[in-house]
Amino acid sequence: MLDPKNFTSSLSHSISKGGVILIAGPCSMESESLVEDVCGELSQISKDLDVDLVFKSSFDKANRSSRNSYRSLGIERGMELLAHLRNSYDIPVSTDIHETWQVPIVAEVADILQIPAFLCRQSDLLVAAGQTEKVVNIKKGQFLSPEEMPHAIAKVRVSENQIIISTERGSSFGYNNLVVDFRSLPIMRNYGPVFFDVTHSTQRPGALNGSSGGDRKWAPYLARAAAAVGVDGYFIETHPDPDKALSDGPLMIRLSRMKELVEQIKEIHELRASFTEIL
Repeated sequence: MLDPKNFTSSLSHSISKGGVILIAGPCSMESESLVEDVCGELSQISKDLDVDLVFKSSFDKANRSSRNSYRSLGIERGMELLAHLRNSYDIPVSTDIHETWQVPIVAEVADILQIPAFLCRQSDLLVAAGQTEKVVNIKKGQFLSPEEMPHAIAKVRVSENQIIISTERGSSFGYNNLVVDFRSLPIMRNYGPVFFDVTHSTQRPGALNGSSGGDRKWAPYLARAAAAVGVDGYFIETHPDPDKALSDGPLMIRLSRMKELVEQIKEIHELRASFTEIL
């Protein structure tokens, strides 16, 4: 299991040994009780299946399609909640940042600072995140090629010992649609650790008249494909009742099905690790 007290070295060890690393949680902090329930269930799944877990949830959904959409609990309550979960379950935590003033506040609690896909070229934000020397997870913008990610990584990097993750989450394919080019995974792996965003890759941006749609039924197919291609970890959002979720409901995996999905991912991930490259 990843050690939040010595997170960077334990994450580096997990990546090097090829274990399954899972960044997972509900899209947004709808309530303290919901977030704690999901965290508890994911923590048990990680123990049962011997996979490494980083719990993730957003304290602010700043890039919603509509100004009327739910924004989450806010930075003060959000950081208190993440700190509580980190201490209670002895697991590392992650959340996304949107503005430079948020960086030092979030870095006091979070083990991984997440850069949203829409902000992956936002220089000041990337530089500020890197200066914390925390692990940084950059979501590849839907508008970027995988070959452009080194530029974002270079803005973050202040030392060779930093772990900077690139996360694939699909590419724009016309209006209101994404497609996953699985060539991007080995390409980006040349630049550092690569995770695959299982749920946001099924998104239909802006397709629901003021909110983003999607179809979670495709998530298991994409997750299994990513495991077969080869990645270092998986980003999955989950909720007890996705149809009633306040953000990204159409994308999220039902919490009761998470264990089954992670079992499938792990089986393929471990088989893939035994392969040698054919060039």
